[in-house]
Amino acid sequence: MSGVWGYARDSGYTSRQSLVGFTVEAADGVIGHVDRQQDQPGMQHLVVDTGVWVFGKSILIPAGAVNAIDTEARTVKVAPTREEIKAAPRFTADSETADHRYLSAVGNYYLSLRRALAP
Repeated sequence: MSGVWGYARDSGYTSRQSLVGFTVEAADGVIGHVDRQQDQPGMQHLVVDTGVWVFGKSILIPAGAVNAIDTEARTVKVAPTREEIKAAPRFTADSETADHRYLSAVGNYYLSLRRALAP
């Protein structure tokens, strides 16, 4: 499962790069803005403020879901669709980033999306 918690080499991410404030986009629309990020090796992820899209909730997106980072446009492009992200296990509190059951559920969910897309 660790592959879902790290940026792909071709994503454009550079070590310790701050993505806070970047717009997060799926192929089918904007998701929100990066509110916080975790750069701990093996647990890299973004906490995204969705604004009114998901009733003002934050969502946790593992770094492995990131396709591309454009530092000039300040955007992060992710592979899952808006609906797939909306269906992910709910992020309700920062304490969940330390809850191994929650992180395991999130990791397994995003891995299942990868498997569904694999040829």
